[in-house]
Amino acid sequence: MNFLLKLFLIGLSITVLGICSIQYGFLDFTDVTNRLFPLGMFPYYGPNFFTYDLSIGPFPSKNRSSCSCNGFAILAQNVQVDELENLQRRRSEEYQKYQLRLGTKMDSLLLSQANSPLQYPTQGFEVPPLTKRVIPGLALHAQRRRLYKVSLSVKSGVLSVEDVLDGEQVDGQGQSELSISSSSLTQLNDLLSRVTYTSTIYHVKTKDLVHFSFEAYEAIFSIVIKRPSVPVLYDPGTDINTQVTITTKTFLRYEELNILINSIRQVYPKIKIIVADDSLTPEKVTGNNVEHYIMPPAQGWFAGRNLAVSQVTTKYFLWVDDDYIFNNNTRIESFVEIMEKVPELDVVGGAVGKNQFYFHLQYEEGDEEEGGCLRRFHRKKHQSVPGFKDCFFVDGVVNYFLARTDAVRRVGFDPFLKRVAHTEFFLDGLGDLLIASCKGLAVGHQKKRKQSNYRKFRFPGRNDGKNKLAHHYFKNYLKCIKY
Repeated sequence: MNFLLKLFLIGLSITVLGICSIQYGFLDFTDVTNRLFPLGMFPYYGPNFFTYDLSIGPFPSKNRSSCSCNGFAILAQNVQVDELENLQRRRSEEYQKYQLRLGTKMDSLLLSQANSPLQYPTQGFEVPPLTKRVIPGLALHAQRRRLYKVSLSVKSGVLSVEDVLDGEQVDGQGQSELSISSSSLTQLNDLLSRVTYTSTIYHVKTKDLVHFSFEAYEAIFSIVIKRPSVPVLYDPGTDINTQVTITTKTFLRYEELNILINSIRQVYPKIKIIVADDSLTPEKVTGNNVEHYIMPPAQGWFAGRNLAVSQVTTKYFLWVDDDYIFNNNTRIESFVEIMEKVPELDVVGGAVGKNQFYFHLQYEEGDEEEGGCLRRFHRKKHQSVPGFKDCFFVDGVVNYFLARTDAVRRVGFDPFLKRVAHTEFFLDGLGDLLIASCKGLAVGHQKKRKQSNYRKFRFPGRNDGKNKLAHHYFKNYLKCIKY
């Protein structure tokens, strides 16, 4: 028993002596552990023992596999067989350029090591292109050593330490790799507080990755290189007439259009109305504060929407079809109240009669070669809008909605889609537009009348449908779709 106790006390003394030697710099702990344990096999015992190299990040931001198309429309089948090979090549090339423009290759997943002694900015540091900025928050937190040495490296810029004095050990001034060493941790951190990054490549929006290392520890953080944007604001106005413009598109339905305008004037006698018109034989549309824009014949639904929205000068516009009818319960002020209280919202939809149409879009990016899969679910919502129990977030709404003018202009309406198009706008805006549908915001719908000439354009043949699906195949990089 005495022998075991003596053996334990001797082992404990050696351990204490070893720890003291490491803390005071007489032994290099990294060297000792590398000798005792192969790389990657040293166990974790806390912040002062975590010294093996994890070789962390950056990792690819995507791990994409093919998405299922069971029951979906396969879009490539709608492309002419003799055109498919060339179209697929152009589609793939354009998709790579699209990823490059969006900077998705720089959106790498970064993991920071547990209990790292390195301090650095993980988010929010921006530098204008070709400009120098001090990197905020750089520091080292480590126990006592005879010498402290850190290194930093970048790809799209250069690093420096400002106001370096004689005797301060800084190597690589004005280069992409910088090392700083000192026998004093306080002095080292003072030098780190003066490290600057200068962007050397002009780009309006990109990123650089900084590799920051100390002994076996390494951290990677990003610097956003971004040209500052000039704000583009819309005067919110003083009343509904200066806040909202009503927009519509008409084609061969002047009787319905005049009913709509007259009904608007019963409730809003002064509000501006913009009409985009691609009728085959245009007729004159009159009325106070009505702007009538005549297009070439039969240009289509989305081309007309683009024209109408392009002429809006107010913060918001209300979209209505030309066969709707306002009534005493149609209150645009309720739309505006919601949008003003939830400024993140871009589009708020209501109901046409009793039909509160809305939908949810399920999108999977899919394999990079094949493209994604998209499915639309009718009357499926995300969650309620905070503060508005009768409003809920969705991905698309009915053709009666209030929208922020600048937000919709950023997405736009694809003029390729002439006859049957609605979901496609919300598809293009998926991930960019925040959309809600609200109960109690209703407009009326006029009784339908027989119009054979109109219906011929409104309901085209199968070729239009095939062309639309082929269009989605290239434009939206989709493999399949299900409405």
